Amino acid sequence: MREARARAGVPAKLVLVMPLASLLVVAAAYLLGSIPTGYLLVRLFLKQDIRTIGSGNIGATNVLRSGARGLGLATFVLDVLKGCASVWLGAAMAPYLMPNSPVRSVEALAALCAVLGHMFPVWLGFRGGKGVATGFGVFLVAAPLAALAAITVFGIILALSRFVSLASILGAASFPIFAWFLVQGEKPAFFIAVQAIVALLIIAKHHQNIRRLLSGTESRFGSRPQEGKPA
Repeated sequence: MREARARAGVPAKLVLVMPLASLLVVAAAYLLGSIPTGYLLVRLFLKQDIRTIGSGNIGATNVLRSGARGLGLATFVLDVLKGCASVWLGAAMAPYLMPNSPVRSVEALAALCAVLGHMFPVWLGFRGGKGVATGFGVFLVAAPLAALAAITVFGIILALSRFVSLASILGAASFPIFAWFLVQGEKPAFFIAVQAIVALLIIAKHHQNIRRLLSGTESRFGSRPQEGKPA
């Protein structure tokens, strides 16, 4: 009788524990992703607010265009690494916090939250970057071959057009396609959905760039954007 009651109590406990465990993964990934590396580097080394320079964006492109090339590269690398760290942490927490969920689903949850953290950091009034480097970082762990294929598309488009925005948009759009064919093993529905969601979020964050690309007024890589215009 006691054993039957114990077994009956397991689902009820899971109903309470699983949402809490998910929240822990969400919070950890979001907070890691929300670290505003470009803002912090420029504030630390140049004693300036990157939000008042160039386009005002905190991402690597604007840091680079501000003239601080080393800081721009460092911003890109650190944004990639915080994306990687978020998914690594999610995978490490999965067996303990969400043992009944596929690891790839937990990785996808962490990936989505890290990208959202970068785009909407609580520390800067929810005004962050466009998620390209962090998006690359999360999928470099969750779907490495697809991420490398997508960054190759980015590099080719950038070399041909010198438009960082166009390269970012097409690189993001290509990722779910590469992931569908290159990811081996189990591919839970949530894992697939997050790939498309992150790609769409990155593209949506470039809506002003898309307008300028269509009107022929977008800045090319190597040139300084006009003051106050997003990069």
